[in-house]
Amino acid sequence: MQLPFNENTLVRDIVNVFPKSSDIFKKNRIDFCCGGNIPLEQAAAEKSVNVEGLITELGELFAKNANSAEDMEFWTQTESAVLVKHIQDQYHRTLEEELKLLSPYVTKVARVHGGNHPELVKMHDLFYELKKELLEHTAKEDATVFPGLLTLDDPNLANREEVLDEIRELEKEHDHAGSIIKELRDVTGDFVPPMDACGTYRLVYKRLEMLEEHTFMHIHLENNILFPRYFEGATA
Repeated sequence: MQLPFNENTLVRDIVNVFPKSSDIFKKNRIDFCCGGNIPLEQAAAEKSVNVEGLITELGELFAKNANSAEDMEFWTQTESAVLVKHIQDQYHRTLEEELKLLSPYVTKVARVHGGNHPELVKMHDLFYELKKELLEHTAKEDATVFPGLLTLDDPNLANREEVLDEIRELEKEHDHAGSIIKELRDVTGDFVPPMDACGTYRLVYKRLEMLEEHTFMHIHLENNILFPRYFEGATA
């Protein structure tokens, strides 16, 4: 089977044509959203991952999931208004609900087990920093940036550079959120609970890992599919 990517393909473009590749990138700590604008070979080298072995693993997964390759490609071809609504419905609203539901569990686990596991105190602080960042970020997108972005197709738009600057600021916020998530993964040992972890403790780690996956795909849709549409020919 001919793979639609090779060692010179940008990481973000691999995820665009093959969404499940994100699982392999996550396992190898290769950033496919904020830092996905580099070739696979470079990304592998930065993480000391053998690129030939990585391509083999990606190829095997691609062969098993050939039909799923259409999902992300659909969004690359979809009108911006439809993609924006998808991001809001499937990521913003879901994120708001999950952060609300997960918060008391994070607080409880840190309070009950933080004495024996001080990393949980750091986990608690990082989670609430991330929560504040994401809620403020999505609220700004919904209220001002997304409506402004959808006006960019008008060639006579007077405040075009102002809207583009707002999008650039969103990308910086994505970078910051991504760095917090990476810290969460580090402090929790890749979200692997210790042997003495109770059920709630294990639940928190599992849901944090799911939050990571959800947020990275959310950022990928914006950074690598939606936003680039408006920067061709724009001033830096």
